[in-house]
Amino acid sequence: MSEKIDFIITWVDGSDPEWQALKDKYATHTAGDTRINRFRDWGNLQFWFRAVEKFAPWVNKIHFVSWGHYPTWLKLDHPKLSFVRHEDYIPEEYLPTFSSRVIELNLHRISDLVDNFVLFNDDMFVIKPVQPDLFFKAGLPRDAAILKPVISTFRNSICCNVINNMEIINTTFNKKQVVSKNWRKWFHPVYRRNLLSTITLLPYPHFVGFINPHLPISYRKEIFSEVWAKEQDILHETCLNRFRNRNDVNQWLFRYWQLVQGRFIPRSAAIGRYFSLTNDNRDVCQAIINQKHQMVCLNDDNRDPIKDFKKEKELIRQAFYEILPEKSTFEL
Repeated sequence: MSEKIDFIITWVDGSDPEWQALKDKYATHTAGDTRINRFRDWGNLQFWFRAVEKFAPWVNKIHFVSWGHYPTWLKLDHPKLSFVRHEDYIPEEYLPTFSSRVIELNLHRISDLVDNFVLFNDDMFVIKPVQPDLFFKAGLPRDAAILKPVISTFRNSICCNVINNMEIINTTFNKKQVVSKNWRKWFHPVYRRNLLSTITLLPYPHFVGFINPHLPISYRKEIFSEVWAKEQDILHETCLNRFRNRNDVNQWLFRYWQLVQGRFIPRSAAIGRYFSLTNDNRDVCQAIINQKHQMVCLNDDNRDPIKDFKKEKELIRQAFYEILPEKSTFEL
């Protein structure tokens, strides 16, 4: 591996009474998405660290980003761990924040972050061995430039945020010129059946959206700085919102910027699997135990309440334990 690659994971302890009190202080009836499943803990964070140590031992450093809380078992003095509080890198005028938008849009400000990094949410896991070139190659992020309409994929505030992203992309870049300049990256055979979506949407004069795998994203730090320099106003307005808002942009804006500039190396979109957790997660458990995918996202965003949360939580924990029974060196 010629260049260092860092991992970033963002985490919140929704059960922290001090954090809850602060959130309640700023929350209003219009305060974005404050559902309990936005913040509740599935108790599987230690498996994230075990997986990285076992399946991606080449990682340079892990930046663990939180409001300030951390699990009691985490070894904060681990040489590969950087414990990052929001106040350590987010400008003071944006704090306190309870919006993932603000937390993610400012990541490039982390002091010891290397140029190449992979952003994980705390519901995204590596579940089998992965190599550095899955994320970066020749100094460029690996990604898939595949067109897909926004409305067919997202809903509610996320849909609005993606539309806001696309407005900026279409205002800044000319679709015809973008595709012509890097047509090999837009029509790469590694995309396989997804090529049909891009071909179908090609006649439209503007970008209508991109496929978003809901998996870890590879970034160059310079992209964040560049977009901030050119889109200061909308990023600033987003960061002033303490809770997620329909008028926000999100970190996918940086990803789209990388794609349309051709600053990536094509990679299959089928690098993992997204699961929406429900009242029956047997398919999730089997996917983990059988290690069917390189990575999985276990998203707790289902609109139907999980009736027996403790039961489903334990089943998923046991599935992780099947493949990751031993403590990592990140655990006390």
